[in-house]
Amino acid sequence: MAKSEVVEAIKMLAREKEISEELLFTTIEEALKAAYRKNLPKGAPVPNNLAVTVSRTDGVAHVYARKLIVEEVEEPGNQITLEEAQQIRAGYQMGDIAEVEVTPKGFLRVAAQTAKQVIMQRIREAERGKIYDEYIEKESEILTAIVQRVEPKAVYVELGRTEGVLEFSDMIPGETLRDDDHVKVYVLEVNRSGAVGPRGPQVRVSRIHPNLVKRLFEMEVPEIASGTVTIKSIAREAGSRTKMAVHSSDMMIDPVGACVGQRGSRVDRVVTELKGEKIDIIKWSSDPAEFVANALNPAHVLSVFVAENEKACRVIVPDNQLSLAIGKEGQNARLAAKLTGWKIDIKSQSQAAEMTDMVDEPATAVPVDNDLFADISVDEDDTL
Repeated sequence: MAKSEVVEAIKMLAREKEISEELLFTTIEEALKAAYRKNLPKGAPVPNNLAVTVSRTDGVAHVYARKLIVEEVEEPGNQITLEEAQQIRAGYQMGDIAEVEVTPKGFLRVAAQTAKQVIMQRIREAERGKIYDEYIEKESEILTAIVQRVEPKAVYVELGRTEGVLEFSDMIPGETLRDDDHVKVYVLEVNRSGAVGPRGPQVRVSRIHPNLVKRLFEMEVPEIASGTVTIKSIAREAGSRTKMAVHSSDMMIDPVGACVGQRGSRVDRVVTELKGEKIDIIKWSSDPAEFVANALNPAHVLSVFVAENEKACRVIVPDNQLSLAIGKEGQNARLAAKLTGWKIDIKSQSQAAEMTDMVDEPATAVPVDNDLFADISVDEDDTL
């Protein structure tokens, strides 16, 4: 890099990356200080107070040792006599700081190389900064990723201008990803000071976050995107089953039907993206008893005993519905509790009849109309 090329490169970089020219010149000067110290001959005194200037017009670099003017020199690297100082500039007085040029022979080559390195580093930093600014706005959003490589601890995916990392703990259990697979991912976080990939900050993504389901439905259901239908809560066990509570602000729109779509077309697309994960879409209610009963779908509920102060309830189901209400390994009841935020105790009719303490229980029994489930009930292994 010639002298004039240094200046032109700085000006071009400043314009393209919207960086201050003065900041770039200052950065190069600081880098040249380090380069000067690094290239001093072995045993040579190292000045403590160095000043490096790079001409803003022609790029010429000069190195100065700033020395205190004293009567008798004890530290040659940091002190100078008045007589020696006045040979540099006649106006120096005792106690002043004299700037003594110590630019070594061949320093122009060192300066040019250092300037090139600083400029390239600044270009990379500017690019990474732009990528960070772009992707930080996409936190909590959904992106389409292309699998680049699968490693023992994580899968690395292409996200456009940067790379995403999908840790195995954030993958759907049992899912196998291969190079060039296209998948939807949820952006968990973008750390400026975290791991950096070849082209910028790595973006941590997830396939198991409940909000992935939410974002997928926002893409598939216009009523959700417009705000007419609202997703009130989601409980998910990734790879197995999700329960989602929805509500419509328009009485003429069925929120469950809107999410399911004609012949299940909308929910089917979400299920396909999630590799066959079952999805129960239930109607949200401000009435805790009704909401809990809905959440236990596909089981039919006879009544719900609500204990408001404990935010707990006891649910009574027909004898032949007990296993369906609880679900395999307790999953249906567990997801219903997560979805509603209520503790749920499920009993069959015969079990309830045997419990004499229920008479004294401080709770309100709410009968549930099974017709509420007539249009959305499914078999245990079916998906809405």
